[in-house]
Amino acid sequence: MPLKRYVSKRRHDRNSIGTAARQIRRQQNLTQEDLAGRAAAAGWNISRDAVKRIENGEREVTDIELRLLAKALRVPAAVLLG
Repeated sequence: MPLKRYVSKRRHDRNSIGTAARQIRRQQNLTQEDLAGRAAAAGWNISRDAVKRIENGEREVTDIELRLLAKALRVPAAVLLG
């Protein structure tokens, strides 16, 4: 009988925009806290930890959140989608 492999319950593929969001944030010299602040100004109350989880692909992003994230980063949503 083969041994069962442990599979982590954490998933790192819940969104496809996290890497792009991180790159853009860094290009703009923003911290995750800065980005969370910009998002709040755009109408999205999000924590620094949630920003981190999005960038790591651990948190799903709705279409509305995508638009708000793009607004906070001051780029078109299509840029985040690749």
